[in-house]
Amino acid sequence: MRFWGLALVVLAVTGVAAWVWWPRGYGINPQDARQVAMGYDLYNVHCSSCHGHDLRGEPDWQTRKPSGELPAPPHDASGHTWHHPEEQLFAIIKHGMARFAPPGYKTAMPSFVGTLSDSEIKAVLSYIESTWPAEIRERRAAMLKH
Repeated sequence: MRFWGLALVVLAVTGVAAWVWWPRGYGINPQDARQVAMGYDLYNVHCSSCHGHDLRGEPDWQTRKPSGELPAPPHDASGHTWHHPEEQLFAIIKHGMARFAPPGYKTAMPSFVGTLSDSEIKAVLSYIESTWPAEIRERRAAMLKH
């Protein structure tokens, strides 16, 4: 019980610190045609095998596999990617999901440290965001303001 309390405090402090000190507007631009094109190419090489060429993720993405892992979620408007701040998505791609998940959480999402540069990760996110309809982008902006 004491461990979980300490873990919760550490997680909360880390989250607040990241939110306060993370640089805003750090290069994800779904209107930049060059960045989106580069992100499209990188996504298809590094991400589409799990998340789908069409960004729809794996079937039944909300139901755990027998291994305990959740299938890769969609990155189109039907999924929950747009619910998350850009800095969180960037960190998950860069460091993998295991770094941010609770102990024992099973995930196939790898770290891309050493595979994708920061600018390449931002390009992938620019591509993903560029596919969302205006309504989703507006809802996301309103949701993340609060």
